[in-house]
Amino acid sequence: MVRARRPSPQTAAVLTALAETGADWSHGYDLCRSLGLKAGTVYPILIRLTERGQVETSWETDPPRGRPARHLYRLTAAGAELARTVAPAPAGEGARTPGAARLTPRTT
Repeated sequence: MVRARRPSPQTAAVLTALAETGADWSHGYDLCRSLGLKAGTVYPILIRLTERGQVETSWETDPPRGRPARHLYRLTAAGAELARTVAPAPAGEGARTPGAARLTPRTT
């Protein structure tokens, strides 16, 4: 019998952040910044989720001049389902799931 493990709080935060962007693509660097996690944490999670078919990746097709193309990430249907199980929708305004981070735009 295969026992399903509950994702770590960091993995749940990445899943939640990707779920909040819907079908839009996200950059790994932006996820790191918005979640307050280091690249050494976020990128292995993204790789693992991709290998499991829960995240799809693509290369940026039209990067700004002078910058190389970056990898883009978004949830697959299976990933969206997993995200719903680890971080159910908040019941009311301001409600948060423990351990789940929100992807919020930064103003700089």
